[in-house]
Order: sequence, then structure tokens, then C-alpha cells
Amino acid sequence: METKNPALGSKVVEQFRRAGQVAGGEPMTVEGAVNKTAFLLLLVVVPATWVWSQLLAGDIATVMPWMIGGVIGGFITAMVTIFKKEWAPVTAPIYAALEGLAIGGLSAIFETQYHGIVLQAVALTFATLCCMLLAYRSGLIKVTDKFRMGVVAATGAIALVYVVSLVLSLFHVNVGFLNQGGTLGLVISGVIVTVAALNLVLDFDFIDQAVGVGAPKYVEWYAAFGLMVTLIWLYMEILRLLSKMRRR
Repeated sequence: METKNPALGSKVVEQFRRAGQVAGGEPMTVEGAVNKTAFLLLLVVVPATWVWSQLLAGDIATVMPWMIGGVIGGFITAMVTIFKKEWAPVTAPIYAALEGLAIGGLSAIFETQYHGIVLQAVALTFATLCCMLLAYRSGLIKVTDKFRMGVVAATGAIALVYVVSLVLSLFHVNVGFLNQGGTLGLVISGVIVTVAALNLVLDFDFIDQAVGVGAPKYVEWYAAFGLMVTLIWLYMEILRLLSKMRRR
């Protein structure tokens, strides 16, 4: 069974085990993956800060192409990284920088509507990360096959809803329950945030498994990339949830 995060899964771990046996050399470490995750976070923050400052200054026309380019470029780079995992030392930093452009703009838009919401979202995101890591390390949450299956099913259902909503929006059909600020909208956002948080646990487990099988050193970058995918998703969903609560 594998995590629904396409970057991190049991089949991927098996590929890395074989790659490590063939390549030899220095294997990946947990510390290396943590350090590279911190570096990717920095690469998200720097462009995000620039776009944020430009938007809050009212220069929307200048940064809008950067935001759109960040969304499209980030998606393309993520797909390349998933299919060409050995390129992660190069593509993962590019992905982080592009996502920073997109997140910075979106965060600034939310901030202009709801003052202080971004600081709250950032704090809650990192608090969730710490709580999930503590729960995983302490054994409070055990990654069993049943646990994986439940998180995978829930994440897949959410992804399907997102895709259907996107397709319907092209025909000017609004899926109200995803964006409305009523009780149903809050419950749905709360469920999505919970599922995103549980995906963090699967990501931690992937890193431990990859280290355990002696995966090659470049997998530190790939693991950091996968963790960033989940963190960015979690942050955006917390931002959406907080905005719904503010609208009430």
C-alpha cells in the first residue's frame, strides 16, 4: 500500500532500495532530508516575500504573470520530479521557488481581505507539522496498512472532488460547498485539513523506510520535495478554512 502523495509511496521505496544496491556510495540520512526540507522552505519564502510585497503595494499587474507562471511551472516541475526522481537535486529547488511565487501572491490576496490571516495559517501549519511529527515519533500514530489505506482513500476522494470542481468551473458551474462559509463548508474544509495533516505522517514514514533500505543520497532531495508538496497543500487548506471562519 502506498501514500496518495505520488512523490512518496511504498513502490517508490522499493525502487530506491534497488537503486541503492546498484549505485552503492553514501546512503541518504534523516538529517540530510531534514536539512534539504529546510532549504526548500527558504526557497519558498524568498520569492513569496517578493510577490507579497509587490501585491500589497498595489502592483498587481506586475506580479500576476509571475503568480500564474509559478502555478503552471510548479505543476510541470512537480510532474518532472515524480517521473525523473534522480533529477530531484535540481528540480526540487526549482519547484520550491516557483511555488513560492504562487503562494506569495495568493497569501497577499487573502491578507488584503482578512488582516492577520496569513500569520495564523503559517503558525497553524507548522504547529500541525510539529504535532504530527511528535505523534509519529512517539508511536501515538502508527502507520499500518489500514491507516495507509484510509488516508489514501480519503486523499483520492478529495483529489477527485477538486478535479470535478475544476472541470465544472470551466462551464461556469459553481460547486458551492467547497467555498461557502456555512457549517457544511467549514466541516468539509476541516476534513480536508485533517487528511492533509495525516499525509504528513505517511511522508515521515516514507523517509524512515527509504533510510532503512539504504536509498541513494539524492533521495534526500526527493523526500524533501514530497514533504513540501504536502506542506504547501496543508497551508493552502488551512488558509481556506480560516477565510471561511472569518466570513462567518
